[in-house]
Amino acid sequence: MNPARIDAYLHRLGTTRPPRPTAAALRELHLRHLLTVPFENLSVHLGEEIVLDEERLLDKVVGARRGGFCYELNGAFAVLLTALGFGVTPLAGRVYGEAGRLGIPYDHLALRVRTVDGSEWLADVGFGAHSHYPLVFAERGEQADPGGSFRITEAGRDAAEAEAGTRAGAGGVGYGASGDLDVLRNGRPEYRLEVRPRRLGDFTAGAWWHSTSPASHFTQSLVCSRVTEDGGRITLGGRTLTVTAADGTREVRELGSDEEVLGVYRLRFGIELDRVPAVRKLRKADEQG
Repeated sequence: MNPARIDAYLHRLGTTRPPRPTAAALRELHLRHLLTVPFENLSVHLGEEIVLDEERLLDKVVGARRGGFCYELNGAFAVLLTALGFGVTPLAGRVYGEAGRLGIPYDHLALRVRTVDGSEWLADVGFGAHSHYPLVFAERGEQADPGGSFRITEAGRDAAEAEAGTRAGAGGVGYGASGDLDVLRNGRPEYRLEVRPRRLGDFTAGAWWHSTSPASHFTQSLVCSRVTEDGGRITLGGRTLTVTAADGTREVRELGSDEEVLGVYRLRFGIELDRVPAVRKLRKADEQG
């Protein structure tokens, strides 16, 4: 990234270049990203190609002022952090689904970030409702955050996994490989994280699967969501607008006209669209793939 591109990205986040890659700077950048760059899967339903290339990601997040899902958001954030002097290592995760079943390999992309003083953090601006600030990577106790109570634990053979272990070959929880970590929110596991370093290109198959498979929740529904300044969250799911306050109270309303929907995308998420996205109907070839 050249200096102008860095400044454009920081302007997108509504912040300025930090003097040094410190933990405080990482916390500020992490929160600003969640406040300004939406978690969204609109490209899946607008027929837009998702390419895990650094230039393409910057073109989308910075140039087009769009959001994306984990591969795009954390992929772009990694480029910015690296340009600012942070040490960044992409990590692969598998998201916990129904009945504690783990998703596909390369299901999720998160970041291990090292600051100038040598401290290490788990940064994740691409998981939707998650921690507002990066988590201390080596901490194994509870970590309080506006988004909930988080804990990073060794992925071991506890009672719940022992019960589900026989289902491992069919996508069950199974047992974690040596060094794997589980990330929990409010006592519930969100995803299992490998500690082996990865590259952005490693996640291409995962991004393709989530963009095309009828089994992926990203192909089944529309979502556009971000953190709000008061610590809550605003989400547009199709035509349903949900505003959740920091105390958990929710206001839900259905939007009527296309103009109203496009107005919410523009005014509440900063996304300019020429048509209202709709969940696309998978072609027969997609369903068989």
